[in-house]
Amino acid sequence: MKIALYSRAQASHRAGELDRLFGALAGHGFSFQVNGEFAGQVTELTGRLFAPEQLYCGPGEIDDEVRVLISYGGDGTFLEAVRVLDLRPIPMIGINSGRLGFLANITMEGLDAALCDIRDGNYAVEERTLLSVEGDFIDRTCYPYAFNEVTIQRHDTSMIAAEVFVDGEMIATCHGDGMLVSTPSGSTAYSLSVGGPVVAPDCRCFIVSPIAPHNLTMRPVVVPDTSQVTFRVHTRGEKFFVSLDNRNYLAGDGTELRVRKAEKSIFLVHLQNISFYDTLRNKMMWGIDSRERQKKNER
Repeated sequence: MKIALYSRAQASHRAGELDRLFGALAGHGFSFQVNGEFAGQVTELTGRLFAPEQLYCGPGEIDDEVRVLISYGGDGTFLEAVRVLDLRPIPMIGINSGRLGFLANITMEGLDAALCDIRDGNYAVEERTLLSVEGDFIDRTCYPYAFNEVTIQRHDTSMIAAEVFVDGEMIATCHGDGMLVSTPSGSTAYSLSVGGPVVAPDCRCFIVSPIAPHNLTMRPVVVPDTSQVTFRVHTRGEKFFVSLDNRNYLAGDGTELRVRKAEKSIFLVHLQNISFYDTLRNKMMWGIDSRERQKKNER
């Protein structure tokens, strides 16, 4: 079975963990391609060499034989891997090289079991929604999609005013730091930190949330994912930020943005022994008594 491996070249990578990763891939009989930037760091840290056919630099160089893309890193790395696929229907899975993530939810301790399940086909494939964005800030070289959220944020100290419409019907004008539209996959990311609900990934909806609104009665709104969400943005400054996941763009006063469900989806590998609710409970530490943890630390 052939897989593609994607990771950032970053300081947190350690030679021992990289040897373990590539040793596990070889031990389970995988052939693979790895992105060139990461391959260079692997060679530098471990001395491992890669043949030219094992490398890729862009989505067009990923072989048609690849059945799964593995992201190695954190949730930010996973979001970059989504763009690397460029809408190709290859299912993805994230191995976390640091703390437990919502997207990269396979720990290094679970690496061998995960690779064994992938090799043997013991997994399901989940379809996840992408957001598609149109607006004056978009050019032809921009990847106009977001997996987690689309965010409008102020560029300087001045508040921005965002008129919000759903299918042409006005909801409100929000004065504050900004607005965001999140997919269910992104409900545990920035959306959660601004007061949005946690939404199970198989729900078919968007979450529209204000960011630090001046009017404290403003609250998140959940709308069907068949909706088009439109923002007309005004700012006292010259510019404001539009963010698609972790990519920032500048837009000018009066810009209109239209956000809708993309025609194509992203596909994730779902291992049978890992559920969204398990990850949620562990990540949020729900049910853990902080007093008991403190007692253990004092012992």
